[in-house]
Amino acid sequence: MIRLARFGAPSNPSIASWSSKRTAPANGRSIEVVGTYNPRTEPATVELKHERIAYWRSVGATLSPSS
Repeated sequence: MIRLARFGAPSNPSIASWSSKRTAPANGRSIEVVGTYNPRTEPATVELKHERIAYWRSVGATLSPSS
């Protein structure tokens, strides 16, 4: 599963996209970080490893549902 996780202090958030086992808890250990998002820069920066996301999707990973 490919999930998003929020890191950092309340006033300095950073978000990472990572792959994990479906049975792992939402805040559990990741297999690989496949991207980052930093809303504090102007403009906000998004860095994704498209080839790694495509690889994980090809071996059966799904994206986490949005809430």
